[in-house]
Amino acid sequence: MTAAIPSPTELCLLKALWRDAPLSARALHGQVEDELAWSFSSTRKTLERMLDKSMVAQEASGGLQVYRPLLEKVGTLAAFAHDFSRRVMEMDAPLAASMFTGSKLVDEHELERLDSLLQDWPEDEA
Repeated sequence: MTAAIPSPTELCLLKALWRDAPLSARALHGQVEDELAWSFSSTRKTLERMLDKSMVAQEASGGLQVYRPLLEKVGTLAAFAHDFSRRVMEMDAPLAASMFTGSKLVDEHELERLDSLLQDWPEDEA
């Protein structure tokens, strides 16, 4: 099964949720508004699309509707890297996870998992 590859704006919301979930739509918007430079209604609309795609879950917490990611971080990043190497760079060999060294998004353990996923990506998933 091919892993989901979120759009750049969906990825921005997911990164905030991976760091701090669960978050209300307002709190999530506060974390991404500088990067995305868009309105709160755009954040809400994107969250609705992400709910429809099963990228996030919505639940009640303390009288608020909050969101949490359903897409696992390392698997999603591996799908992005795989897609980039095949589609953009036209490479048949997997990318080395070492290119992510120094990333603020993944820790050492996640980097090891990412490397394993990239090296063992199924051939028929091109």
